[in-house]
Amino acid sequence: MKMNDLLVLVMLLCSLAGTSQTILFNGKVMDETGQPLEKAIISIKGSYQSFTTDKNGEYSFSAGSQSIATISCLNYQARTVDLVPDMEIILKEGSIELDNIVVKADPLYDVPHSSIIIDEVKATTQPRTVSDLFKDIPGFGIQKRGAYAAEPIFRAFRYEQLNIQYDGGLRITNACPNRMDPITTHIIPEEIGQIEVIKGPFSVRFGQNFGGVINLVSKSVNDKEMGLSGTIESGYETNGNNFTGRGSLVQRGEFFDLELNGSYRNYGDYEDGNGTEVPSSFTTTEYSVKLGYNPSDNQRMRLTWRQSFARDIDHAGLPMDSPYDDSYMAGIDYKITNPAENITDITVKGFYSYVDHLMTNENRPSFAVSGSSSNVFATNYGGKAEVAFKPADKILVYTGLDGNFTSREGDRIRTIKIANGQPLPSPVVKVDKIWQDAVLNDVGIFAEGKLLLSGTSTITMGLRSDFINAAINDPEADFEALYGGEIEDQSEVNLGGNISYQYQNPYFRWNASLGRGIRTADMIERYINHFNVGIDPYEYVGNPYLDPEVNYQLELSGQFKNENYQFGASVFYSYLEDFISAIVDPNLPRKYMPNMEPKFAKRFINLEKAYQTGFEAFFNYYLTTHIILETDISYTYGQNEDFDEPLPQITPLTGHIGIKYDQQQYWINLKSRLADSQDRVAKSFGEEETPGFTTFDISGGFVPVKGLSIGAAVLNIFDKAYYEHLNFSYNGADMLNGRIYEPGRNFTLYVTYNF
Repeated sequence: MKMNDLLVLVMLLCSLAGTSQTILFNGKVMDETGQPLEKAIISIKGSYQSFTTDKNGEYSFSAGSQSIATISCLNYQARTVDLVPDMEIILKEGSIELDNIVVKADPLYDVPHSSIIIDEVKATTQPRTVSDLFKDIPGFGIQKRGAYAAEPIFRAFRYEQLNIQYDGGLRITNACPNRMDPITTHIIPEEIGQIEVIKGPFSVRFGQNFGGVINLVSKSVNDKEMGLSGTIESGYETNGNNFTGRGSLVQRGEFFDLELNGSYRNYGDYEDGNGTEVPSSFTTTEYSVKLGYNPSDNQRMRLTWRQSFARDIDHAGLPMDSPYDDSYMAGIDYKITNPAENITDITVKGFYSYVDHLMTNENRPSFAVSGSSSNVFATNYGGKAEVAFKPADKILVYTGLDGNFTSREGDRIRTIKIANGQPLPSPVVKVDKIWQDAVLNDVGIFAEGKLLLSGTSTITMGLRSDFINAAINDPEADFEALYGGEIEDQSEVNLGGNISYQYQNPYFRWNASLGRGIRTADMIERYINHFNVGIDPYEYVGNPYLDPEVNYQLELSGQFKNENYQFGASVFYSYLEDFISAIVDPNLPRKYMPNMEPKFAKRFINLEKAYQTGFEAFFNYYLTTHIILETDISYTYGQNEDFDEPLPQITPLTGHIGIKYDQQQYWINLKSRLADSQDRVAKSFGEEETPGFTTFDISGGFVPVKGLSIGAAVLNIFDKAYYEHLNFSYNGADMLNGRIYEPGRNFTLYVTYNF
């Protein structure tokens, strides 16, 4: 019945347009002085087609007869036009881009195995956090501890194995050991214009890179006209009575620009497909200020300030909730292009961030026995300096250094009211050190060179060295005794590198890469002391003397496109050395509630070897000028050789199929997500098998007048009761039987006004 409904909807969409005609478009892209712009990118709206201009600024390609295109070029304002044959397109100069790390369609500047995802979910729905933007990207899953505490997992890589940053270098570190507050909770989702992904350790320029780089890029001021402009957005969801509102103002001048953003979200508890209420409420208030200055045509500076305030956060998958989660972030950027002969760019970035997070069990049944309150803090600062130079026309070299300095502190205060089943005459108060005033510092130096073998082929080689220092300044007595009575500061020198070959022409691109990524052990793995940070009932204990993890990754990828279709695939294999995991230590008794099972704690160790392999593939077909069929599939297989079991937390075989009708004034999008069951689970991690599911969403919108966009959606049309494999309720959460179900049917409305 459900498949029949899908077919009916597909047929209705297909009936909206007839057969398409393709014609030859040719023309020229120039600046305001009439100079041709080489390597300007022409992207066809509503498709995945893109083309570049030659050295004379000229282009020629076939596309639908009513095509709309966006033309962009580095340091110029993007422009959207209705294409006609024999067309001259003029681009105005824009501010220098500071935030992007991926430049497409230019072999000399491309990053191997990278992609840019233009998010479209925001047109008709309001994402709870930035993590929601990843849910339809092949290879990605989202791990939830609640509607607020969610973060992306890519392939089998998670947490610090992924290098997640904001606007090309800003970072923020979670303070909570249960990761109630990852970076994706501290950024306004509607402020993100695109997501850039590097699928592995194939670039050394963006910090320590083990399993990949994710750059969350805010919307560019370059897309705004001179003068005052702005956006007002508001959305509502029926399932949870959820409301969001956002506003932005941009004042852009020749030398200065000012951008103000503000957001408010109020989310309630939603119901799953069975009608069961899932605790998921939270309220956030956020704002950001960006001040840009252009001292000259080839220089740009910018100051960034943002704050986020979250209140009354319910975590369905955790034993505690968050009365508040506050953060702020400051950044400074400077870039100069072509400052001297053979030097193309000099870039300097700096940032500082701070998180103040409180978690308590005040509203949980366990509070009657023992109250628990943990106020934890995380400080993160650092920066980057990079020089790009061209010693020859076909050689581009990046070199520089970066730093990332992190510290965490905070205690847990326990008020014990009942012991051995009997009320105490007066409560006993105990203080447990969570982070033991931990410090983890990383200073890296790098060099990456690109050689253009021809107009279409490039070789990339990079080398990176990270100098690591880790320490705890206030160790708990039993933790210090466990490691001989004194815990020495640890220093490491970690070497990583990569080599890649890339071939690219307007219709075909393929990459072959080999990389060595390396990741130092994080603070939980080093310094946590008898805390429940897993999904099982074990207390976990850190190991200050862990070796860094190493990822030897081989990846092959290719894409082909023409005026009618596009397809591509990536195949990868990662050999993981010194993989960090945790095992039960029979010499390490349980510390808290010692009479409870299990009697012993888990300690983090290095394993000898593990591996993962898999693929992502997609196929998109342009049925007509305005109708696009989009499909993708992804799968990851991971194995822990030491334990002879699968690696934990891997999304099962997952696919999407959708059909989109996109006119300039209105659009409609039908999408289905299909997830297989996951029976490859890590028993030592406490995982359980999960069933497969299929969901259907439909969304659409229109532009009644210039600047106004109205979108609506029905999510989970058939009210399916399902849960993701990565979503689980931690031991002690007291609800949901170990699972967090996703929302049932949900009607949404979203309105945007640009002026």
